[in-house]
Amino acid sequence: MSVKIKCSHILVEKQSEALAILARIKAGEKFGKLAKDLSLDSGSAKRDGNLGYFTKGKMVKPFEEAAFKLQVGEISEPVKSEFGYHIIKRLG
Repeated sequence: MSVKIKCSHILVEKQSEALAILARIKAGEKFGKLAKDLSLDSGSAKRDGNLGYFTKGKMVKPFEEAAFKLQVGEISEPVKSEFGYHIIKRLG
């Protein structure tokens, strides 16, 4: 049986932007609001960055590797993919 996890993400162009957003999250700003305001992935941004449930093989490799390592509630450091830099929050 393949494991399904649920994540949200914020996608930006530059590592510096990702690091700045991460600092704002750590300072107490809401992940979902920042996703809505700043994420380049407009589809998930509307849903507070929520990508829903997915299994291995559905996402680009670097994203998937980082996402599956996270504990529920944990937020990743910026993860580089061909789309830009992702900040990933595991929801389930």
